[in-house]
Amino acid sequence: MKPIGTPLSPNATRVMLLGSGELGKEVLIALQRLGVETIAVDRYDNAPGQQVAHHARTIAMSDPAALRALIEAERPDLVVPEIEAIATPVLEALEAEGAVRVIPTARAARLTMDREGIRRLAAERLSLPTSPYRFCDSLAELQAAIDAANGQGIGYPCIVKPVMSSSGKGQSRIDGPADVQRAWDYAMAGGRVGPGRVIVEGFIDFDYEITQLTVRALGADGQVETHFCEPIGHVQVSGDYVESWQPHPMHPQALQRAREIASAVTDNLGGQGLFGVELFVKGEQVWFSEVSPRPHDTGMVTMITQWQNEFELHARAILGLPVDTSLKSPGASAVVYGGVDAKGIVFDGVADALRVPNSEIRLFGKPESYVKRRMGVALVHDTDVERARVQAKLAASRVEPREARRPAAASIAGTPPPA
Repeated sequence: MKPIGTPLSPNATRVMLLGSGELGKEVLIALQRLGVETIAVDRYDNAPGQQVAHHARTIAMSDPAALRALIEAERPDLVVPEIEAIATPVLEALEAEGAVRVIPTARAARLTMDREGIRRLAAERLSLPTSPYRFCDSLAELQAAIDAANGQGIGYPCIVKPVMSSSGKGQSRIDGPADVQRAWDYAMAGGRVGPGRVIVEGFIDFDYEITQLTVRALGADGQVETHFCEPIGHVQVSGDYVESWQPHPMHPQALQRAREIASAVTDNLGGQGLFGVELFVKGEQVWFSEVSPRPHDTGMVTMITQWQNEFELHARAILGLPVDTSLKSPGASAVVYGGVDAKGIVFDGVADALRVPNSEIRLFGKPESYVKRRMGVALVHDTDVERARVQAKLAASRVEPREARRPAAASIAGTPPPA
């Protein structure tokens, strides 16, 4: 990587984020602290990351022509995908042309943008343990994959997900034949780029699931080294993260196996940056679930638990700088949901939330709220991780989003309206 220049000057180091939600916002802040000029791209105006970047651009990132035109116009040093719904063939073409460097690589962005690419890599090429799975293009194929005779079917219970979605959208559990149609319809509605293909997975009787944050960064000799954060435990509801904590206690052999699996996947994907590797664990057994070549939502807990949080680690790694994954304190995070469908909401109770000992609150600044949209997160550090979990949920519960009251209309000449 060339020396870091001065933002808004001819020698600036320019980084473009494709996707500028709450995770992208924190990456942009970390980059700016290192003197990088930032370009925040999203599909809607005033996304959280656009509010803090040097430049904000709004395009449909799944539109190949629009994406290519933007990258060629801005000429960033690095392009950092932060979401799945991106025209990755354009990134591969631009990378092959030498026009831009994609983080971690354009190939990694393509493979991980949908569940099919990464699952086939992990299970079929790398021979890593995963749940049994099938890919289906229709309701009939889904039913057939579940019911296949001679023990070859996925069976019940099982999980259905769109091959391309985020934050659990379109994901559901099927417990019997009566659930299949509903699950198919939900998957079709929740896919990131519209109706299409799904993956159906056999249910694994696991004890817990973790996120193993894995960082590929340059060492002193200029070679890529792999670093691991302490394992992050989390709870998901319908595939959507609602709380996380770090560290999660693990049997030493399970932790070793988790890191072996994470290394195998990330070494194959290559490049530099932070990866969120999701794993199922039962005793000493570990199964690969998914990987994101970017900071992970469950990793927001690192904003209070690590000396360098996941966003700072990602920024440092992609710039070729040293990283430190050491833990500062045990801690936990809990999601603050929107609670209402409205634009420009306000938040009551923030002061009460911050009265919870050792707490912090992050409000993301999303311009529009939905009942189950993630609008913020509560963070708590404590020497006891279970106490931190309780306190984080308490802090989150005290934040009360609501629709803003409209100001009363002023009368002529500014006279207050009559009572």
